[in-house]
Amino acid sequence: MAENKASTSSKSRYDILQNDKGEILIIIQQRSGGPENPLFVYDGSQYALLYRSHESTVYFDDIVEGARTPLKSVTTMQIVEIDNDEVVREYMVPIRIVKDVKALMD
Repeated sequence: MAENKASTSSKSRYDILQNDKGEILIIIQQRSGGPENPLFVYDGSQYALLYRSHESTVYFDDIVEGARTPLKSVTTMQIVEIDNDEVVREYMVPIRIVKDVKALMD
């Protein structure tokens, strides 16, 4: 899978990686507070949302074409939050496929 490096709405970078088993890992910059019932919401396009907690949502845009089918083919993924290239926290997140992520933002 192609590696994805793009800006989120909070101007941080993210990387989407897939291993040989098809498992997905997303690396993001550390956010304040820990995740509480996190959920990754995706519609198969270039947009997605990671609900970390009631107060913290990460918006993904420009998800590369090569990452879209793999993202739709798994039910969970691992999120790794980093700060200065150091891992701060790791957690598993379920994925929910929806019709239109942008509609959820209105």
